[in-house]
Amino acid sequence: MSIEAPETKIVDSYRISCDGSEGALGHPRVYLQIPTDAGFVECPYCDCKYIHKDHADKAA
Repeated sequence: MSIEAPETKIVDSYRISCDGSEGALGHPRVYLQIPTDAGFVECPYCDCKYIHKDHADKAA
């Protein structure tokens, strides 16, 4: 059984940053690299899933 990511965002860059999007209640900003073969990456702090727009139809 897998747990869904709390939030999924479609992005247009393979290099993104995540800070939890909650201001002071967020987490330290981390920079993430989306692998071109997988098309998505998950934030290690908040589990937000970032999907590159070219893979949006494949990575659910």
